[in-house]
Amino acid sequence: MPDKKDYLISVTGIQEVDGERDKIELTTVGNYMIKNGKTYIGYKEYFDDDPSSVSDNLIKIEPDDRVTIIRNGGKQTRLILEKGRRHQCHYRTVMGDMMIGVFTDTVSNKLDKSGGKLHVSYELDFNNEFISKNEFYIDVQEKG
Repeated sequence: MPDKKDYLISVTGIQEVDGERDKIELTTVGNYMIKNGKTYIGYKEYFDDDPSSVSDNLIKIEPDDRVTIIRNGGKQTRLILEKGRRHQCHYRTVMGDMMIGVFTDTVSNKLDKSGGKLHVSYELDFNNEFISKNEFYIDVQEKG
């Protein structure tokens, strides 16, 4: 990424399954840039259950509020989130690869050249059976 500034990336993820809510919070240093009208957020994620396991995460936000999350590493994923639309997406688990349905309810993009906030809410299904309701909040601030 051409912009070599470091950014603080704070991610809050909430998942609701069968009425039970689980919340995950992560703050890390990452990359942030806007290029050709698209916004990119990149960061690494380490997993408590396997400290040697790392995931490279890239979030691409397009001008029409289409959000693509690409996760490479042990937990490989490619989710396409677009308000009011359902997409079939690749999801890798310890049990193997599968295709899941993703229906996006909300995309609220308040990102600009210096950072900002992104909020997305969506539902996951497998074989048209509801799995979970999910949402995440990302806050991007220039470090320093």
